[in-house]
Amino acid sequence: MLESVPPQIVALGAALSYAVSGIAARRGMHYSTPITVTLVSLMIHAAGLWSVLLLTGGIPKVSSLALGLFFVTGTLQPVIRLFTYAGIFYIGASRGSTVRGSHPLFSTSLAILFLGEQINIWIILGTILITGGVALISWQPESERGSYRWSHLGFPLGAALLAGISHPIRRYALGIANEPLFFAAVVGLVSLAWMTGYLLSPVKSERPVWNRKAAGPFLLAGIFETLGILLVIVALSIGQVVVVSPIVATSPLWILFGTWLFLRGIESLSLRTIIGAVAVVAGTVAISIVR
Repeated sequence: MLESVPPQIVALGAALSYAVSGIAARRGMHYSTPITVTLVSLMIHAAGLWSVLLLTGGIPKVSSLALGLFFVTGTLQPVIRLFTYAGIFYIGASRGSTVRGSHPLFSTSLAILFLGEQINIWIILGTILITGGVALISWQPESERGSYRWSHLGFPLGAALLAGISHPIRRYALGIANEPLFFAAVVGLVSLAWMTGYLLSPVKSERPVWNRKAAGPFLLAGIFETLGILLVIVALSIGQVVVVSPIVATSPLWILFGTWLFLRGIESLSLRTIIGAVAVVAGTVAISIVR
């Protein structure tokens, strides 16, 4: 399918897809909630990719270990997506997506702590840039809802932490069985099952809020979020992590541009946010290159 396309182009497509998804979700959440766009995007993810899979050859035979690993990442995915959208909802598309994009910092930290990987100057520099960038973004942010709290940073940071755990698992599983479309579809189905179970359970804290004005943006967000995750998995299956990760990490910069173009009147950009986003992306690229 995309195996003949350079991984750099596929990774850039993923970055742009995530940017479109974040911008569309921000517009839709002006009328609705993070859990609603999460549910819509997971429904599109599962239905869309399974339809494509069944129309293009069906279910391949894969290792049970690889399938189990993608089941684990599918279990993490609804939380990652919900926290990502909640970050966009509470602190804005530009700030939330930038903090969410710092996941290589967490995956590298875990590798150092548990796998004995060595610290070098690029990891130290990347850590300083990411930490400084997040500090700039979170310091006295503009919140259109007038209810910003420091705890709101927990959503994109939580998504980044879980993504930092999930991405290495995906890379390892793809090394066992290189079936990116099938595994992306598995992630969607498992994620939707967990989200549906949560919404039907008595422990749910809220229900989806359906608003016609949010329908179009949420559909767009779901389509491009699905495209983004598929392109990331494809890029990792045909290219090296040190090539793919830095390009995908540029997504917050595209969201900055999209915020300026499409979110006027909903979200404003400050110089502090722009500098912070550039610092986080630069730090992420520095860490990713040496990984």
